[in-house]
Amino acid sequence: MDVAFAEFDVTLRDGRAVHVRAVGAADEEEIVQAYGRLSAETRYLRFMNSASKPDIGRFRKALTSFPDHGLGIVATVPADDGVDIVGSALYFDAGDRKTCEFAITVAAGFGGAGLATVLMRSLIDSAKRRGIGEMDGFVLSDNGPMLRLARRLGFTIAPDPDDRTVRICRLRLDSKA
Repeated sequence: MDVAFAEFDVTLRDGRAVHVRAVGAADEEEIVQAYGRLSAETRYLRFMNSASKPDIGRFRKALTSFPDHGLGIVATVPADDGVDIVGSALYFDAGDRKTCEFAITVAAGFGGAGLATVLMRSLIDSAKRRGIGEMDGFVLSDNGPMLRLARRLGFTIAPDPDDRTVRICRLRLDSKA
């Protein structure tokens, strides 16, 4: 089972280039900065709340689980202080290799340029290489761009029986129906 993530550069539809790589502990400050650049609406759509600061403890806990129990990746662009994170995506497997849960965030200035597609395809490919059978995500019903992307990538979308404001996006990664 190949769990290593091979970093790469990609040119988006609008001509901008980004570098995609695995996230690491050294990214903590950049993650905080990237979170701070998100609008309240974007934070709400991604995290289902609009807290002005990220949960660093949760972030650190996630980092310690990679690569054994998932993958976290970031998309970066050059900046005056080194790099800026303009997108991030991750998945956690349930430990049984049957399912994993994804999450993705793209900076508003990079929406519509294809970055979310690049990040999601990278997650899907990684999960398949791990032998995970199904990928799920919980998306607010108001998050039209993410729901459209999920449909384009073949996810089924159904209401969450426990919360009518949430949709469950599900993709079979194996050949089982």
